[in-house]
Formats: sequence, structure tokens, C-alpha cells
Amino acid sequence: MSGTSVLMKESSKTKDSQSDFQEMSAIIAAASQVIAPLWPISTFAARSPWLGLEKQSFAGVASWLKETRDVDIYPSALMILAAKRKGEIDEKFVQRALQQWLDSNSFPIPRDEAERFCQAALKLEPLPTELLSSSKLEQLVAHLHELNSGSGGKFTMQPLSSSIENQSHERLINILDHHIIKWCKLYLDDSQAGWTMPNREKGFYRAWQRLIQYDPALSKNQRQSLKGWPEKPQTALKAALLALEISESEIQPYLEGHLLSLPGWAGMMLWRSQQSSAEQELLTEYLAVRISMEWALIHPYMPLTNERVAYKASIASLLASWLHWGELPMEEWLQMSDAQQQAYLSFASIFDDQLRRKIWLEAWEQTHEERLRQKMISSQYKTGHKKTPLAQLAFCIDARSEPFRRQLEKEGPFETIGIAGFFGLPIATSGLGHTHSHPSLPIMLKPQHKIRELAEEHELQLYQHRKQAVHSLSYTFKTMKQNVLASLLLPELSGPWLSLQMAARSFVPRRAGRFLRNLREGWLRKPNTELSLHHADKREVGLPVGFSDQEKVNYARQTLKMMGLTKNFAPLVVICGHSSQSTNNPYAAALDCGACGGAAGGFNARVFAALCNLPEVREKLTYEGIEIPDDTVFVAAEHRTTVDDLEWIYVPKLTEAAQEAFARIEAIMPDVSHKANAARLAQLPQLQSQLKKPSAEAQRFAEDWSEIRPEWGLARNAAFIIGKRELTEGCDLEGRAFLHNYDWQEDADGALLASIIAGPGTVAQWINLQYYASTVAPHYYGSGSKATQTVTAGLGVMQGNASDLLTGLPWQSVMATDFEAYHSPLRLLIVIQAPSEHIERLLKTDSTFRQKVRNGWVRLASVDREGHWRNWQPYTINELLNEPYKERSE
Repeated sequence: MSGTSVLMKESSKTKDSQSDFQEMSAIIAAASQVIAPLWPISTFAARSPWLGLEKQSFAGVASWLKETRDVDIYPSALMILAAKRKGEIDEKFVQRALQQWLDSNSFPIPRDEAERFCQAALKLEPLPTELLSSSKLEQLVAHLHELNSGSGGKFTMQPLSSSIENQSHERLINILDHHIIKWCKLYLDDSQAGWTMPNREKGFYRAWQRLIQYDPALSKNQRQSLKGWPEKPQTALKAALLALEISESEIQPYLEGHLLSLPGWAGMMLWRSQQSSAEQELLTEYLAVRISMEWALIHPYMPLTNERVAYKASIASLLASWLHWGELPMEEWLQMSDAQQQAYLSFASIFDDQLRRKIWLEAWEQTHEERLRQKMISSQYKTGHKKTPLAQLAFCIDARSEPFRRQLEKEGPFETIGIAGFFGLPIATSGLGHTHSHPSLPIMLKPQHKIRELAEEHELQLYQHRKQAVHSLSYTFKTMKQNVLASLLLPELSGPWLSLQMAARSFVPRRAGRFLRNLREGWLRKPNTELSLHHADKREVGLPVGFSDQEKVNYARQTLKMMGLTKNFAPLVVICGHSSQSTNNPYAAALDCGACGGAAGGFNARVFAALCNLPEVREKLTYEGIEIPDDTVFVAAEHRTTVDDLEWIYVPKLTEAAQEAFARIEAIMPDVSHKANAARLAQLPQLQSQLKKPSAEAQRFAEDWSEIRPEWGLARNAAFIIGKRELTEGCDLEGRAFLHNYDWQEDADGALLASIIAGPGTVAQWINLQYYASTVAPHYYGSGSKATQTVTAGLGVMQGNASDLLTGLPWQSVMATDFEAYHSPLRLLIVIQAPSEHIERLLKTDSTFRQKVRNGWVRLASVDREGHWRNWQPYTINELLNEPYKERSE
């Protein structure tokens, strides 16, 4: 059937009416829930790969992914057994869960036999291969009908091309994916290609439609089948689906199957479609291109005769499991009736591998929770009378701040505070001399203001001239590389310098990095700058520059309340953003703020500190009950996580008391940095021995361009604790917890808690699930080894030159070795210090958060006013909403 005949058939059945387009758009929007938006790697943002699936239970999504994509999102048996050997799982929780499961289900088999089977199966040992291949087992299976083990979960239809092979025995879907990757790279490339895709400005589909007839990778017949294909992507998509004989009821699951085939490239298209109205139909265009090309590839094989069959459990493995784990003699099996045999096989199919590993995962999580509870309770008893702090330091909730804060508190009368590292400022920032701005806030929010860095006009012009010289040199080098003739001369010109740089970076990376950085800074000579805090009568890119007088007060008040810092101010208040430092690292942005698209927090810290130092802001805050003493000064710094030190970025004139505190911090900082680096580097697999100079070694890691693991990032994150610092002060939380200050007594209406859960709580969950997914399913949700990654189109990484656009973290971010995981894949535990009635109010009013807890995407616990720990299980939430509430405390 030619493309023209497809269109004739299509036009006889349907019209391109507005209602048809709206219906198809709604179907595509619903199908897109199975993928998550993917940001460019330069603005890396943590993302949960299951963002659109949280209305379903975690267990349900796990079953669906296993059945439809053969993607397993429970930790593997090897990972679980390794955690057990390391003492991370208390088996009492496994036994408790097993008994609860057996008690809550009724099976027509003896309880002792069922329990014996389960106990043996929970050892997670594979069935003997000699049993599975034995002739006796084959004879027994021959007398049985196959047992359907479908879970009845969400169904996603596989693309037709996945079941067809060409004459070379290559599956058509692999050929299709190869074509789609090529077209996506051509269209999305913004920085690497010397030549841009023709007709790119007309959109992805139109550009493809114009060029596909010249694609030499397709046969003449394949190109002919797409000749005269519709001009509009929605029309083309409908025509392709009709030609493939996909019924209306199958369209959404069919589109889901195609989106899940390359979730990285599809996720990038989804993200781009959300950024501007010009590309809002980009995901539709992607599907139109993909399914149109599938039609061209499948066309010679039409009509298809192979039936679509549901997944069937292997009767052999089910029966073998009873013979081995259940210790059931073959003779006894032969004496059973058909109904008894069916009951035994049904039981084995229900207590399957996924359920067994689900029990182990929950036991792992409960063990972590129990040990965290014991630490926090013992900390409460140890906390005695506190000295008046010499300085208060506010850090991002980032889990890497926790060990640094602990070392700092040990060295003197310092109070540390946890808060989201954008400090409540919805701003886009523009550095000195930059023509563009960068959103510097969590990605789920939009900037409301633009803050520019300013300097004297004369100094600014000189700085821009020097910066332009550097830019011109870089641009010339890139242009010569992409020019056929100039590239022949380039090695002769640049070879000596680049060879010298390569040798220096390879053999003396720390000194080379320091030299190059000083050379650049010495040439640029950035002048002293001010910030455009005060509202100007102009807008840039639709945003007002600066704040109005009332906005300054509002943002200062809101953030101080979020910090719990409304009284008892120390002479020095340090607002600490955080950043990372690494060389030759595509994932450098991932080590900065996981919430803010790779933005470092120093600029926001400086803006907030400067706001709090304004006399007019302090005066108005006094009227609202927040009185900042005259001798208190706010300064800004940046915690550099790769080298664990503080870099001062804004220090105004200090009062005598503030100067004393500042000098004290400066004096202890080398020792704090030394101890923090020693503790952190000891966790890296290549540095197990005692280091004499940990700070120097950390600096080498940051400068070494061959280093695949400059730091662990947020690996092993497992908890988000919302409460007073006294709750965790003195606890060694091992850098595994996000810490946010909160005082429920200052939050009568629950607004602060709701804001923390909706903002930082969501970000922490996304970070947690990204690490989780990259660990349990690295082939699908991770990005493979850094050593074999290819940066493509300026957008992200691939393995080789034609893979999916990889969505998750590299192998080196979650694995200690090729065979041992470093990150413990546990779902985030949120601990809130507040009375039960406050938690009940939160769960009743925040349906999104309630859904996450009930469906197992996060776990929830609370610590009440008496210090009692309470675990909020899904059944307690059901009771809260539907039945009389009964207290269950531990």
C-alpha cells in the first residue's frame, strides 16, 4: 500500500477537524506520562523517571515495567545479599513481612508447606540448572497447561516492529531506533554541528518530511512509501496508525510503547515542548516521525500474521520451585488432583521473584529507619545546654552539607541551619558582562525577577573587552576545527600549546589547574561588583530587574521564617550556597544543585545576605516582630563540595563582634576542611588508606581531567529530616540525609510545612528516585560508564555514537566497583518533627503528597513533642481518611 493510498483510506474514515486534533493531543498527553522530561546535561536537574506514574502504586509500576519492557526496578538478588552481608538488613523485618503476607492471604494449601516454600525462596538462591533441564521435569510439565501469570496491571503495547526481523535477522525496531536517533541529533543540535539541519526552523516533522526522500540509509521502496506523506504531523501520525491497523482503543498503549523505546530522546522532546509555544507540538512531531518511519519499514511485511500474545509464566520454573524450595517429592505431585496442582502453581506464581525482592527491599528500608530512629533519640538525650552561638551558618539541605556542618559545629560555638539552597528567591541571575541569564531556583518554579551583577562603566568595558578576547580565541579555534582547509593548519598552530597542557594536566593536575585558573583570572581581572537589588523601570526577557521595596521585605521575612531564624541572631550570619569543582566532566552540573538545573548557590546567597543588610528592610522587619541587631552582619559564602571548604563571595564591612566571629571561622576552616575531606575521601574506593594531606588530594581530584569520580555526589541519600537542629545535632548521619530546619510551634497554620514538602521535599524525592533508578536498572535508567560516554548535540550523553540519550547517572556515581553498589537503593524516608495532628492536617490537605505516601513513592515518619517516633504506613492513612483513627505508635 503506497503512502497516497494510505491517505485516501484515511481521508475516507476521518476528517482533520479541530476536535480530532484535540482528541489526539489528549491521547499523546496521557501517553507521555510514562516518560519524564529530560533537561540538557549542562543544566542537569534531578528527575524521577516515574514522575507521571505516581497515581499508581510503586509495586504496580514495577510489575508493569517488568512485563512490558523487561525492566526490573527492585534491587537485584546480588545487591540484596551484598547488603545483608554488610549488615544493612535486619532479617527480623523479612520474617515479620512474610508472616503478615501469609496472614493476609488465603490459599488452599497447608500453611506449613506454604511457609516452608516461602522461607526457602526468600534465600534468593537460583533454581538448580540440572533440575530445570531434567527429563523428569519435562515429563511432568507436558501434562500441564500453561498458567497465565499476568498481574492485571497497566498494559502497554509493544511496537509492531519489535516482533519482525529482516533478512539479516535484525529486529526492525533496532533499525527504527537507529534512524530516529540520527534525526533527533540533527534537529536538536544547538552547539556542536558546523552545519544546521535544513528547514529546522519549520519544526522537526516538516524538516524530516522534506529530507527523508533523500535519505540514502533507506531503500528506494521505503522512500517511495513516504512520498506524498502529509504536511501536518497529526495527520501523518493518524495515517501511520491507520496503515498499521492500530485500533482506537490501542492507540494510547501503542504510543506509550514507542515513547518507552527511546525514553531519553522522547524525554528531551517532551522537555523542549514545555519550554516555548513555538515547540509545544514537538512530542507529537516526534511520534509522527517515528511511527511514519515504522510504517515505511514494516510496509513490505504487511499484512502481519503473527498474533500478539500475553506474557506466560514458565510452568517448568514454577513446578521446579516446588520440587526444590518446597521439598515436594515428584511422587506426591503426581498423586495430586488437577485442582491441587493448579493451587500450588498459583501460589508459586504469586510469591514470585518480584514479591520476594519487594519484601527484602522493605526490610532494608525498615532497618535503615530503625537505626536512624535510634541515632536521633540518643541525640536528643545528649543535647545539653547550648552556648550562645558566635555565628550562624545557613547551608543548603544538600546531604553533602551534613558532614561539613557537623565538623564545623565541633570546632566552636557555631549554629548551623538547613534550608533550600536558592534561599526562597525566585530569580534569574546574570553575571557581570553576560548577555543571558540563568534561572537560579528549583526547576518546578519560574523566575519572577532578574538580578544582574553590575560594575562601574569604565571597569565593565575593560572587563568585557578582555572577556571578548577569550571568547574570540575559543570561537576561532572551534571554527577552524570545523573548516575543511583551516583544520589542516590547526594542529601546526595549536599542537605545542595543547601538548604542553595535556602533559601538565596528566602529570601535575593540581598545579596545572591552579596555573590555568590563575592565568585566566589574572587576564580577566574581574572588578568589584554590585547587585541590581533595587527595582528598575525596565524589563529583560519579560522579567523585572530588581525588587520593589515591599518585595525585598517579603522575601527576607519568608526565608528567615523558613530558616527558623527570627530571633536570637548571632553577630555573624553566613549564608552558604554550594557548588562543585571538577574537570572534563559532562556531569559537572549534576554535582552542583540537583534542584536548580546545575546552578551553584553562591549568587542567591549573596542576594539574600545583601537584602538582609539593607537598613530599610531591617526597619520594616522590626515592625513585623523580626528584630535584627545592629551589630549583626550577613555575609555570603559557597561550600565547595568537591574540596569541602568555604569560599567567601560577599563580605561587607563587619562590626567588631562580627569581625571576631569571622576571624574565628577563618582560623578553624583549614582544620574543618582537613577532617571533612579525610572522612569523605575515605569513602572513595580508590582511596582506602589513610591520607596525610586529604585537602591536597581532594584538590587533585577536582583538577584531574582523567578522574571519573571527583566526589560521590548525593549517593547513599536515604532520608529527608524536617525539624530543629537539636533533633540531629551530634548524630553522624553519614552524609545520607537532607536536613531542613523547621519549628512546628512557629507554624500554627501549617503553611511552612506545606511549602517545605511541596518544594524541597519534592526535589529530595526526585534526587532519591534518580539515584535509585540508576542503581537498580542502570541499562535503562542510568548512563553507563563515563569512560565510554559520548557527549552529543550539546545536550547529553550516549554510549557510542547511536544510543538513546541517556537519562540517569553514570555507573561511577552509584557503584563502588563493577560488581558492588555504593548507593543503597532505598526510597526516601521523610521524617517530620511535629505532633500527629500537624501530620494529619498535611495529609488531608496535600493530595499529591498523600498519594506519594500511600502508593509507596516515599515513606513517612514523624517525631512528636514528647520525642515519640511514629511510622505512617499506607493503612494508617486509609484509617485517617475513611475510618475512625486509631493511634499506632512505636
